Amino acid sequence: MKVTVEIDCTPLEARQFFGLPDVQPMQELVMAEVERKVLAQMETFSPDGLMRAWFAAMPQNAEWFRDMFGGLFPQGRSDSKGGNP
Repeated sequence: MKVTVEIDCTPLEARQFFGLPDVQPMQELVMAEVERKVLAQMETFSPDGLMRAWFAAMPQNAEWFRDMFGGLFPQGRSDSKGGNP
């Protein structure tokens, strides 16, 4: 013998029927805390936040960046083909 029972209800109604606790308020609090932490950490990964973290950890990094970009983009270099400064 095979019996099939189909029940049409929402997840909340099913939890209430089986006597399970309502976890929605707790879930909202946890998700709000996760969102707060994610937004706080996003500042760390912004370009400005990364530069501050790198320079705070090692002050000589500022000079290293200046020298690196100075080598990539030298000021006053003349172009050999067009003669442009």
